[in-house]
Formats: sequence, C-alpha cells, structure tokens
Amino acid sequence: MPLALPVNIEPFRVTSGPGIQVIYPQVYGLEDQAMERFINRSITYETQQLINTQLGAMPTTLEEMDGSFEIKNNQRNVLSLTLTNYAYHAQAAHGMTYIKSLTFDLVKGERCSLSDLFKPGSNYTERLSTLVNEQIKERDISTFEESVEVQPNQDFYIADKTLVVYFQLYDITPYVFGFPMFPISVYTIQDIIDEDGPLGRMATNN
Repeated sequence: MPLALPVNIEPFRVTSGPGIQVIYPQVYGLEDQAMERFINRSITYETQQLINTQLGAMPTTLEEMDGSFEIKNNQRNVLSLTLTNYAYHAQAAHGMTYIKSLTFDLVKGERCSLSDLFKPGSNYTERLSTLVNEQIKERDISTFEESVEVQPNQDFYIADKTLVVYFQLYDITPYVFGFPMFPISVYTIQDIIDEDGPLGRMATNN
C-alpha cells in the first residue's frame, strides 16, 4: 500500500466576471501523475458545474458569487473535500448556495460514490436512512416528509472516522434550516462497510 502521506493542496481562483470570486483546490506532487490529473480535472469540472448552475438558475442579473472549498479528510490515502458556491441575483429574496463534495481513494485510484464505500449487496441505503431519520427525531428537525430516504447517489463526504451524509437546500427542509447534515460514525456501520475501501481504512485503529 502506498505511503499514506497527506496530499499537497494549492488554492486557485476563478474571476470570470464582475462580482465573481471562486476559489477551488488543486493537488500537486503525487507520484501517480495520472491520478493527480484526474483529481484536478474532476475538481475543476465540478467547480465549473456549480458556476453554470448558479448562472442559469435565475433570469435576473448576477450581483455576487462566492465560491470556496474545505478539505474534510486528507489522510490514509483518502481525500475528501467540499466545494461551496453562493450566488445572489438582483431582486432575489435571498442568495442561493450549493455544496458539491468529492471523495477520492488514492489506493484504488478512483473517485468514490456512496455505494463504493460499502460491501456489494449491502443494504446501505436502508441502514443510512434509518440512522438519518433517528437523528432527525433526536435533533427535532422539521422536514417536508415524515420519513427521509437516503439515495444511492446521495451527497456525502468523509471526515476522519465519520461519514457525513447531507442534503441540498430545500431537499428535505425549508431554506431557513440550512444544509441538513448527518454525521455517522464508521463504527455504527462497520458491519456493512467495505473493509478495503476508504471507510474501512478510517475505521482501523492503527
């Protein structure tokens, strides 16, 4: 297994028009140059997709756009990060924010979807849905529907020994609640996670 050193991160800036300031990360110094290019292209693509979504979301003039990123995990050959984009259009009642997350397994050399974190055939969506609904009740979160379902392609990121499943604004709660995020300990779902995958690596104690 490759030496699990943190990935080098460098911020870049997009200033494609008045009021637009988007900062996004790029990695450098990886021994696997093909993987480095793949990670950087993926991040650049998702950054541009967020910009395009915001520009196409409203017919009125864009007044402001701010983009940023957060590195959620950079250890054990797992890189997990979020890209956040806020935009305000003229005459809008309020601005709109989107979050997109990317998780990379540097051992397998791939970008991970939620299903990649679990054993094949496991009931991960049902298990995660149960845990999310338990948190909704415990935290007294007001949702549109009585029960929330985690989708196979649900947004997520990894933060150390925690899987964070989250929803976009308006998906399951009113705008005022913000982004509903549900942290789930890897030990709570250890029986269904892929032991050779990112969550399995996080769950080890060495």
